[in-house]
Amino acid sequence: MKELRRSATDCKLFGVCGGLAEYFNIDSNLIRLIWVGISLFAGMGVLLYFIAAVIMPKADTGERDLKDVLHPEDSGKSTSD
Repeated sequence: MKELRRSATDCKLFGVCGGLAEYFNIDSNLIRLIWVGISLFAGMGVLLYFIAAVIMPKADTGERDLKDVLHPEDSGKSTSD
């Protein structure tokens, strides 16, 4: 069963639109455009975005941490060398 989660890979701010796009299997840019339209015309889009960012759990990214992202060449080496 699919779970609604914030995207760890397709994110501009908090990954809310990317997570919705993954859940509904549509393009994330379409979700972003819809969200901007809601924000401009209804005025509640920004508030709803931040509420969703707080409520939605973040997707698992695996075992990588910030060190692996910043220095990927060092991730396969042992520290005893």
